[in-house]
Amino acid sequence: MITRASSLRLLVPVAFVLATGCSRAPAPSGGAAPEIATQPASQEVAVGQPATFTVVATGEGPLVYQWQRNGADIGGGNAASYTTQAATPADNGARFRVLVSNGAGTTASNFAVLTVLSAGTDVATQHNDAGRTGQNLTETVLTPANVNSATFGKKAVYPVDGKVDAQPLYLSGLQIPGAGLHNVLYVATEHGSVYALDADTGAPIWKVSTLGPGESPSDDRGCGQVTPEIGVTATPVIDRTRGLIYVVAMSKAGGSYFQRLHALDIHSGAEMLGGPAVIQASFPGSGDNSSGGRVVFDPKAYKERVGLLLLGGTVYTAWASHCDIRPYTGWLIAYDASTLAQTSVLNVTPNGSEGALWSSGAGLAADAAGSIYCLDGNGTFDTALDGNGFPAQGDFGNAFLKISTSGGLRVADYFATFDTVAQSNADADLGSGGAVVLPDLADAQGQTRHLAVGAGKDSHIYVVDRDAMGKFNTSSNAIWQEIPGALSGGVYSTPAYFDGVVYYGASGDHLKAFPVSGARLATTAARQSPGSFGYPGATPSVSANGSADAIVWAAENGATAVLHAYDASDLSHELYNSNQAANGRDNFGTGNKFITPTVADGKVFVGTTSGIGVFALLP
Repeated sequence: MITRASSLRLLVPVAFVLATGCSRAPAPSGGAAPEIATQPASQEVAVGQPATFTVVATGEGPLVYQWQRNGADIGGGNAASYTTQAATPADNGARFRVLVSNGAGTTASNFAVLTVLSAGTDVATQHNDAGRTGQNLTETVLTPANVNSATFGKKAVYPVDGKVDAQPLYLSGLQIPGAGLHNVLYVATEHGSVYALDADTGAPIWKVSTLGPGESPSDDRGCGQVTPEIGVTATPVIDRTRGLIYVVAMSKAGGSYFQRLHALDIHSGAEMLGGPAVIQASFPGSGDNSSGGRVVFDPKAYKERVGLLLLGGTVYTAWASHCDIRPYTGWLIAYDASTLAQTSVLNVTPNGSEGALWSSGAGLAADAAGSIYCLDGNGTFDTALDGNGFPAQGDFGNAFLKISTSGGLRVADYFATFDTVAQSNADADLGSGGAVVLPDLADAQGQTRHLAVGAGKDSHIYVVDRDAMGKFNTSSNAIWQEIPGALSGGVYSTPAYFDGVVYYGASGDHLKAFPVSGARLATTAARQSPGSFGYPGATPSVSANGSADAIVWAAENGATAVLHAYDASDLSHELYNSNQAANGRDNFGTGNKFITPTVADGKVFVGTTSGIGVFALLP
C-alpha cells in the first residue's frame, strides 16, 4: 500500500481562498499606476507538482512585477507568471500575490491560495501489501463514529460485464493525459475485461478486452468453482512506477485454450512490453502430463487463481486446477516485469500429481528478505526424505512452503503436517487458505521472531517460524505454534493482521480476533462477530488512521451480498451492515465467493457477480 495524492473530486481542500480587493498605491501627478485586468487564480495541485500563477496587468510601461509568498518577496519572481517548486504538504495554504509597478505607482493583485491535496492511498495488490496483511493505515475519513446506517451507506453500483472474482485495485491522484487527476478503480472480470473507472463517479476512463481475435473467455472446464466462464480470475498487480497493471487471463478459440500475461498501461489500457506473453512451461519430472522426462504446463488444465505478486522487478504467478480434474501438478512461474520474459519455473509436485495452488484468491505472500510463502493443495507428498529433510522426489503436496527467489525459484523450507498424506486423501488440505507474513514480533524472552500464519480445511491455525518452518515427521508437528480447533469451519479465506491481532473468517464461523502476545496467538478468540459467515467465510480488510479508528470490513456471500463493518477493538460491536437500512437502501447485488473489500480514501469497494458496490459517507 502506497500513499499518493488524492483526486480533486475526492478531497475538500483544507485551505480556502482568502481574497482581498486589489490595492493601488497613490499615483504621482501626471500618470496612472497599473491596473489588474486578470487576477491570479488559486491553484490546487498534488504533492510533487508545481503550481503556476499568472496575472494580466495594463498601464503605462515598462511594467515591473514582484511576486510575493505570504507577504514576502520571492527571489526571481519578476514576470507576469510565477511557477513554484514542486509542492510539499507544508506549502498547503500558502498565499501568493504580485505587485505590479510603473513610474506612476504600484498595484497589488488579490491573493491566490495554493492548496496541496493531501496524500491518498493506493491499493495496488491483493490484500494491500506483499505480506497480505489486509491493512490500510492511512484511512482518515471512515471512523467507528461515522460508519453507521444513519451516516454511511451505498453510494452506487458500478456495472461491469462479468463476475468480479479478483479484488478491485485503486490508485489515487493519477494524472490521466488530457483528463487531469483521477482516483482510479481497476476492475477485472471473468468475461476477460479490464476496466479503469473514475473511483468517485464510476465514469469509464478505459476498458480493454484480454481476448485475442476470434476468442472467447474459457468455459468452466466441467468444474463449478468458476462458472460459467473464465477470464480474469486472479487479482492483478500494479506497478505505479512503471505505469503498468499486470493481468493473467484465460481464453479459448475452438478447442484451443490460452493463458496469457498482459502488461497494460494504467493510463490508457494499451498493451505494453510487446505483450501479452503466452504462458508456457515445463519442468524436470515424471509426474502428471509429463513427456520425455519433463512435466508440461497445459493451459486448459489450469486457472490462475492466486493473486499476482510483484517482487523485486519480477511478477510471480501460481496455478490452480479445475476442481481436482487430473492430470495436473503444482506450478509457480515468474516473469520479468520490464520485458515479460519468463525468468523461472518451479513445479512442487513434479514426480507426482495434484498439489496445485488455490488459496481462495489470496496472493502469494512475501517477506522483506524476498522469500515467498504459500499453502499448497492436496497432492503427492514424498514421506521418504533426503538428508536435509526434504521430500526425496521433490513432491510437496499439502504443505506450507517457503520459496526462495534468489537465483530462480526453489523450495527453501517447508512445513507438512504429520498426517499430510491422510489429509490429501480426504481432501482436507491446507491449500484452501491464504498465508500472511506477520511483522517482526518479540517472544517471551525478547528474541525477535519472523512468523507466518496460515490455515486450511482442518480448522487448525498454523503459525510457522520463517527461519525454521518445521518440515515433516511422522508423529508430530514441529512448528512454532499450532492451535487445533481454533476455528469452527474450514478456511477458504485469508486472515488480516492489525496492531497485534490476527482476524480469521472461517467458513460457517464467526469472524474471530486472536491477539498476539510473546509472538504467540491466543489459543481462543478474544472477540468474535455477532453473526457467522456461510461458505466460504470471509477475508477481512482493516482500515485505520495509524493505530486509531480501526475498522474490520468483511463481505458476506449469499443471494444478497452483505458488507459488514466491525469495531476492530471489539468484534462483538458491529458498526454497520448493508442490510440495516430500511427498504433495501444499501443492497448492492448478488454475493460472490472469495471477495475481499477494498478500502481507500473514504470509500469501500466490493465485487459482485455483475459489478462493484461502492460505499461511503452519505451526503
